[in-house]
Amino acid sequence: MIQLYKQPMRYQNGKLVEDDGRGNRDKTIAAGILKAHNVSGDDKKLNIKFDALTSHDITYVGIIQTARASGMQEFPLPYVLTNCHNSLCAVGGTINEDDHVFGYSAAKKYGGVFVPAHVAVIHQFMREMYAGCGTMILGSDSHTRYGALGCIAIGEGGPELAKQLLGRTYDIDYPEVVGVYVHGAPAPGVGPQDVALALIGATFKNGFFKNKIVEFFGPGVANLSVDYRIGIDVMTTETTCLGSIWATDGKVEEWLALHGRPDDYKTLSPEEGALYDSALDLDLSKIRPMIALPFHPSNVYPIEELVANPGDILRTVEKEASEIGLDASGLLSKIKNGVLYVDQGIIAGCAGGMYNNLMAAADILENRTAGSGGFTLSAYPASQPIFMALLKNGAATRLTAAGAMMKTAFCGPCFGAGDVPANGQLSVRHTTRNFPSREGSKPGEGQTAFVALMDARSVAATAANNGRLTPATEFAIPENDTPYTYDPGIYEKRTYVGVGKPLPEEPLVSGPNITDWPVMPAMKDSMLLKFASVIHDPVTTTDELIPSGETSSYRSNPVRLSEFTLSRKDPGYVGRAKEVAATDIETLAHITELLPGFEAENTLYKSVIFAVKPGDGSAREQAASCQRVLGGGANVVVEYATKRYRSNLINWGMLPLRLENPDDYKLFEVGDYLYLPGVKKALEEGESELFALLVKGEGEKVQPISLTMDSLTEAERSILLAGALMNYYANEGK
Repeated sequence: MIQLYKQPMRYQNGKLVEDDGRGNRDKTIAAGILKAHNVSGDDKKLNIKFDALTSHDITYVGIIQTARASGMQEFPLPYVLTNCHNSLCAVGGTINEDDHVFGYSAAKKYGGVFVPAHVAVIHQFMREMYAGCGTMILGSDSHTRYGALGCIAIGEGGPELAKQLLGRTYDIDYPEVVGVYVHGAPAPGVGPQDVALALIGATFKNGFFKNKIVEFFGPGVANLSVDYRIGIDVMTTETTCLGSIWATDGKVEEWLALHGRPDDYKTLSPEEGALYDSALDLDLSKIRPMIALPFHPSNVYPIEELVANPGDILRTVEKEASEIGLDASGLLSKIKNGVLYVDQGIIAGCAGGMYNNLMAAADILENRTAGSGGFTLSAYPASQPIFMALLKNGAATRLTAAGAMMKTAFCGPCFGAGDVPANGQLSVRHTTRNFPSREGSKPGEGQTAFVALMDARSVAATAANNGRLTPATEFAIPENDTPYTYDPGIYEKRTYVGVGKPLPEEPLVSGPNITDWPVMPAMKDSMLLKFASVIHDPVTTTDELIPSGETSSYRSNPVRLSEFTLSRKDPGYVGRAKEVAATDIETLAHITELLPGFEAENTLYKSVIFAVKPGDGSAREQAASCQRVLGGGANVVVEYATKRYRSNLINWGMLPLRLENPDDYKLFEVGDYLYLPGVKKALEEGESELFALLVKGEGEKVQPISLTMDSLTEAERSILLAGALMNYYANEGK
């Protein structure tokens, strides 16, 4: 099914072979695209300029405010503002719609694109209107992936987009490229989510794709529709890769032409002798319907295996959950007389709401019913053009006749703002994530729901059996070949396109919940940090650092949003961080007298979080900025789950510290202090290693700790010295 090759592999005669020294990294598809967008002149240290940017309505306000505070006068490249996350406008009075009005006014003032609520989810709009072969797009959403259309797209925190808006670059070391050789064809009933979950299960825990470009090619690609490829591609985010790219062919050419962009097609394929740093063999014919059980997309099992043995597998999930402080005991109650039943099915968003997925679901449910019991089914087409096509060909009618609720383009089911399961319910979803506390659960308040990821085909098969977990292979319905008809009129009538046509006289309209960032202090000679939270879980997601769901309404209000930081993981964190922020360093004499060379006037006193491996999941910058607003000065980790979370810390002026000795984390407790003498000098001189002193409790023990900031670019060091990206730009020229 899937075989990993950790050694360098070469593309030769249409196959992958172990390299004998003759391979050339410049011959990959990724190499050509990266080279065309790199302005550094150095093929190892890349400074990337993107072709377009995109954000949705829980990120674009902060990004525009940051860029505006840094001197931006207009958008220098196409910037697409979509409204697919806060679409319901149901939480917090008028504040969500205020964000939309702000976005529309910004698109007019600065020359951008505005896509109103319910018209399209962010990634489907970018696929249909902007992603083209050989291009690069940067988005402030982690699922920014358009590789199936020949575009390397990367999801990052908002400050990275602000840099592009200010004419700056995205700076990275040349990434490793992993070749994925695709062959075979999927069996009837096996969908793109099944392939994606199999890939995630094979690569997430071992970090095989982490921070790398994943390149798909091989004879099996031709056996997949473009929609199918997109469905696999978007889920590569859950492997923690940096980006993805696919070989292109006539199907991609037809897809782009259908969407009115024939000139955006180029044939892309690896050249003979292309060298990959590692590789993966993917046999599509061996993939079976898969399910990702709580609480991670990598917790995968074949559905047939789970159906045959639900008790033992769910007890394993319960045990693994309890080891990280989660209660999954309610899962076992879903087994009735040896059969596993679920409560809800969802097909939605950038992964699930694709035309082919919904056509397949309609075929499976034709002349069947989801029943009138406790099971419910909802379907969200990813764009109004897709919805229109389903209406015209009758698929929407067939889904509705089967009892499915047809809804508009909306990302909410993915992050807990739509179709949230009731307490104790199990929902099966063709969406992107099933992290703990993401889809509405609040374990600290006794509310726990369970989300499992499956392909739309198996969700529909389960609905056809009234909630009995069912792999779609039981129905064995071939992929529907009804062609997709695209109607561009929806976008022409509803979207504002002002690219290259800024209207500087237009006012920027802000509601009362849209506030500026508070002052971020610059670095001083030394830092004294107090641990406000210590998290020993193997992985800490961005959804745990700053929960999704109802908090989305406050993403334009940094201070108010910060109140939710770690609220579902460590409810005491906010109070402890505020206490540090309110404490005068002069009152800590009982601690500071233990520190050699300590000078209060030259020392910053800040809070710090320790987590073993933080930052898996969303690109949301708020996971870092909320800590900074509360007075955070650093994170200490064993490793960072993603490059984008580490970048978010840096851009908000927080030191990205890592333990040289991983076992040292066992020494840390909430209330301990960490002293970093000479940190400013280390940043100025490009030193990554830091000498630190750990002060236990209120001073009962002092011991040295070795830390590193790893490699930092000159710009990153300057940002940390300035105290935040905004300060860095504001200080230029002074």
